[in-house]
Amino acid sequence: MSYRVCVASVYLLAFFIDLVNMFIANVAYPAIGQQLQATVSQLAWVSNGYILGLTLVIPLSRWLATRMGLKRLFILSLLIFIIGICGVASAAQIETLIAWRVVQGLGGGLLIPVGQTMTYALYQSHERARLSSVVMLVALIAPALSPTIGGVLVDTVSWRWVFLVSLPLAFVALLLAVFWLKSDGRLPRSSQLDISGLISGCLALTLILLGLTAMSESDHQNLGTICLLSGAVMMGWYVRNSLRKTQPLLNLRLIQEPMLQTSMLIYQLVPGIFTGVSLIAMLYFQGQLGMHATVVGAMMLPWAIASCTAIAITGKKFNDVGPRPLFISGALVQGLGIGLLPLIGSANDVILGIAAYALMGFGSSLCSSTAQSLAFLQIKDTELADASAIWNINRQLSFCIGVTIISLLLNVLLNMSGVQQTQAYHLCFVLAAVSAVIPVMLCRRIANRSVILTLNQEKR
Repeated sequence: MSYRVCVASVYLLAFFIDLVNMFIANVAYPAIGQQLQATVSQLAWVSNGYILGLTLVIPLSRWLATRMGLKRLFILSLLIFIIGICGVASAAQIETLIAWRVVQGLGGGLLIPVGQTMTYALYQSHERARLSSVVMLVALIAPALSPTIGGVLVDTVSWRWVFLVSLPLAFVALLLAVFWLKSDGRLPRSSQLDISGLISGCLALTLILLGLTAMSESDHQNLGTICLLSGAVMMGWYVRNSLRKTQPLLNLRLIQEPMLQTSMLIYQLVPGIFTGVSLIAMLYFQGQLGMHATVVGAMMLPWAIASCTAIAITGKKFNDVGPRPLFISGALVQGLGIGLLPLIGSANDVILGIAAYALMGFGSSLCSSTAQSLAFLQIKDTELADASAIWNINRQLSFCIGVTIISLLLNVLLNMSGVQQTQAYHLCFVLAAVSAVIPVMLCRRIANRSVILTLNQEKR
């Protein structure tokens, strides 16, 4: 097995572990709430605390890599992650559990950008589409398997094993990192840590995440608005100061690179919107139509199959047709799938629901895998660490922003006079489907022929 395959394997295993821990906790909420006497808002922070830890530590990843080297930092991240797992599994109070989830997120947040930097540096641009397809396949498998595995563990053992199940995989990743990774992945050393950038950037991200979380809850929208606006102001101040510095915490000028910028926007507008639509679709199916949870959960099976198909197509066709037709096709197919949701009027319309989820899975995954392939196409190897950190922050925020936008839209429609609950859901789905026009228009800025020529020249 070649060295780059070894590095990619370690990275993908770490990525899988990170995603499992992001999605597996939801199924344990009732058991955690009963044993630790936790409120609904506290239970929400079992996941939000992990996402917060992930997001806050990502900007620091490049500076730490310059001081420690990529291999040492990757190993340290795994150790922090393992300590976090043990802390979460042994927590006797909900506050302690949330605190340990933040610690766990700090470890997981370093794993992804560091592993991505090491891996992508070993693959040329024309080879990254297939690599990205494998990455997206892992990103598909983890959310599909996590709830099922977690449910079995909660029913047969304890909710604590929902978190402990990652421990063996984390130890395997640790051993592979120690023996497989070379100690030559050190980045150019920067002179000093941008302390003011670290504080302002982390504070801005914290306020934004708190605001997005609170705004998605109808009882805390005012507080959420204040936090979000404060975070946006703080983020603006951070960006303004970072662009003036020669050695900022993150090289935000990379966002001006057209391929990375477009990929980030597409990720927000397609996979991000799907996350929000999927959430309210679950509420609609069970709360309004009375579908059984088992039937609703089974709709993820055609979603997963369609997603696998889309990822395979991206890996095979990206270098030949370029990103534009893949993006446009994915956005339109997802819009069509969302557009089918208002047509589901009873618990018997299961076939229509399966078709909707299959289309949404195909469209969303076609866009996300294409975005992953395009994002780093023009990024230099020396800038991969910053680009990877920026990309992963955007990916984390897309989940929160998508849920917040769709939830807010639904709440506005529900509070409109003369609009019934079912009508509010239908209007929300229609508006979300129409939003597919935005990424389609955005694709006009992509120099598709130039991308194809660049990829073909590298092959030669």
